[in-house]
Amino acid sequence: MQSIEHSPATEKASAVDHVVAQIRDLIRERGLVAGDVLPSEAELAVMFGAGRNTIREAVRTLKAYGLVESRQKVGAVLTDWRIAAVRDLFSFAMEISTDVFKDIQGFRRLTEMNLGDRLIGRIPEETLVKMERINALMSVQTDPIMASEYDYQFHQTMVEAAGNRTLTEIYGMLKPVIRKLMETGKAQRKVIDASTEEHSAIIDALRRGEKIDFMYHMNRHLEAGLDFVPK
Repeated sequence: MQSIEHSPATEKASAVDHVVAQIRDLIRERGLVAGDVLPSEAELAVMFGAGRNTIREAVRTLKAYGLVESRQKVGAVLTDWRIAAVRDLFSFAMEISTDVFKDIQGFRRLTEMNLGDRLIGRIPEETLVKMERINALMSVQTDPIMASEYDYQFHQTMVEAAGNRTLTEIYGMLKPVIRKLMETGKAQRKVIDASTEEHSAIIDALRRGEKIDFMYHMNRHLEAGLDFVPK
């Protein structure tokens, strides 16, 4: 008679727990934060030398704890259930009117344009590379929803790099409204191309340490968003 300690079910649970621990170590080592995408199940299987079923169960465990959520066409995304709960409540209670859109865009101009002092000369090169990667993904999208998701990720990454936790959490709470505003123009190819171009100019200004250029391109970029505020 097989002992409980060595039963197949126990061994499987142990393997899943081990992979969960490995994923958590990976998150810490890479400095991943809410909004970042985990490697695919196939990539995790290769990295950890585990079966796809074990990886899948480990990801489900992380979802059950509210640490990960699945997004269509994106994959497993890190989340913070406390922030997500407040964000969802905030979004549900807020009437997304024209005035709200204008207020949110005004808030973004006040905050994002003034990030230069915190970012110039301080933002790590790996963060700039990450922003370039996100921008490249946005540039090839044909779905407005996915284009707006990558647009949001670009700005979220920059906000997080400024190191102000309160601002980062507020930006996360406003995600539903910001995403909705971004989606309004992304049905047009020229809008995605223009956003890609301005994102590139913002990255270039940050890399060169040019605060004035950063503010100029950020202002142009956010000003263009007002063209799509519902009338």
